[in-house]
Amino acid sequence: MSPLPSSLPAAAQLAAPSDHPDGNPAGAYAGGPDADHPERRCGFVALVGAPNAGKSTLLNTLIGTKLAIVSPKVQTTRRRMLGIAMIGASQLLFVDTPGIFTPNRRLERAMVANAWQGADDADLVVVLVDAARRGIEEETRAIIERLRKDSRPAMLALNKIDRISPPKLLGLAAELNRDGQFTDTFMISAKTGDGVDALRDRLAAAVPQGPWHYPEDQLTDVSMRELAAEITREQVFLQLQQELPYATTVETEVWETLADGSARISQAITVARASQKAIVLGKGGVRIKEIGTAARQELERMTDGRVHLRLFVKVREGWTEDRDQYRTMGLDFDA
Repeated sequence: MSPLPSSLPAAAQLAAPSDHPDGNPAGAYAGGPDADHPERRCGFVALVGAPNAGKSTLLNTLIGTKLAIVSPKVQTTRRRMLGIAMIGASQLLFVDTPGIFTPNRRLERAMVANAWQGADDADLVVVLVDAARRGIEEETRAIIERLRKDSRPAMLALNKIDRISPPKLLGLAAELNRDGQFTDTFMISAKTGDGVDALRDRLAAAVPQGPWHYPEDQLTDVSMRELAAEITREQVFLQLQQELPYATTVETEVWETLADGSARISQAITVARASQKAIVLGKGGVRIKEIGTAARQELERMTDGRVHLRLFVKVREGWTEDRDQYRTMGLDFDA
């Protein structure tokens, strides 16, 4: 598989910064003049799994460019992320969902509900399992059990095969397939791309016949504003790691295209308490400057243009109990 490019091939493949907040909804594209071509296929593929199974990394590899943010911190993904891939006459609409686990807080419940909604709405489900973990996680067992109760077949993708010996890998595959829940089993490394082509080809053949939902050069339905906020949130996660307050989010408040073609972007990093603001700012504002520099460089690679990025920190006590905030993130407040 060819190396993963660090930037998008063309900015036009993303929704414009001023687009509808929900992006380009499925069905907005009629498929062009050949929409009724009998060979065309199109379907939603949900990527589900326990936290840190590698779903976002797999999405990026399947699409061939970076869309979903990745960090070692669990529950990095909070909302469904749609990535679009063209394989021959098939349009695959990959849905990267939040990790599924036993939730305790409202935000966690909303994230898990969002993940299951993505699976329920999809044409195909791929259960991603971290094969390098010792044994099968309880979260993975719970996912398989729910799929079984729902009589929902799925494909199994054993990830991180470069970190497990072949005998152990085969034993894990046999144990997971004991109940016959999976129609197919793939052994992959989302990070290196090993085995991903076979998974992608199988999915392309399995999605139902029908017109494409999006133009063939579009990579996602996420707007540039949302994607830019995710890029900055990734840097917050990567640079703060264990210091990071769980209740932290990022919003793009201003996106302005200047006369020279560069973009002026202003983003708010929201935390729940004043003490958390100091963590994000760092001593003398050093930490937030480092976050801003790394995010700006990533955004410039993504947009293939110059970016002027301004970050500031807001303290908003109790934002995780704000219904409007959940609507902004595409989550169900009442889940």
